Amino acid sequence: MKTRNGADALAALFDGSSKVYAAKGKKLTELKYDGSDEALEELSAVALGPTGNLRAPTVRAGKTWIVGFNEDLYADRL
Repeated sequence: MKTRNGADALAALFDGSSKVYAAKGKKLTELKYDGSDEALEELSAVALGPTGNLRAPTVRAGKTWIVGFNEDLYADRL
């Protein structure tokens, strides 16, 4: 089942997270997420796709999230 999450759902979805890895092709961005407005704005910039929805795939492992696909990152973190 597909669940679409946009910018309005990010704060609740990522609440309690500490680190976010956002992959877009070979580019990898690592964010320390603390729930602040600045962190949420930075997260929105790398985690939302052109349609305004959370990019896929998105995986949560404890307090760490991986957004997007990067084979090396998945092999290293999961």
